[in-house]
Amino acid sequence: MATATERARTEAFAHLRFARMGPRKLRRVADAIRGLSVQEALTLLKFSNVYAAGPIEKLLRSAIANAENNHDMTSDDLFVTRITVDGGPGGGFTKRLDPRAQGRAAFKRKRMSHVTIAVGDHPAKKRPRKAGASIVVGQSAVRQRPAAPPAPSGRRTRKKKEVASAASSGTGAES
Repeated sequence: MATATERARTEAFAHLRFARMGPRKLRRVADAIRGLSVQEALTLLKFSNVYAAGPIEKLLRSAIANAENNHDMTSDDLFVTRITVDGGPGGGFTKRLDPRAQGRAAFKRKRMSHVTIAVGDHPAKKRPRKAGASIVVGQSAVRQRPAAPPAPSGRRTRKKKEVASAASSGTGAES
């Protein structure tokens, strides 16, 4: 049976505490990269159009650096073995007020999260995928320029028609 010190040699950890983002947003990204190789996970995080992918990409790079420097592992054959997202303080930690009916006020809940990621040289055990939202890699297609706006039509408002007809007939309010 492997002891805790032996397990620490086969896995490298990185922790992100007090991330200013809700746990549900981060879990969506964490579920997408769990069990992938490090290179696949970094590619997915870099090109995804999800705001929560930024902190997790930075944390994954930190775990890779920990594995290389502290445990003499090569980054080519690393896998995301574990990633957990837990809720941090988010009740009355940040004081923001939200106006409510009849002159009352309520506190806004600015949620925080704690993320832990472990990378190792063996892939994680395969678990069935959970149903739910996934992250999508951003489209790399070049956007088409919109067509030129249509030329303004010859329509005029009533007031402009009256001014134009008065100017052309020569009779106006001057006389």
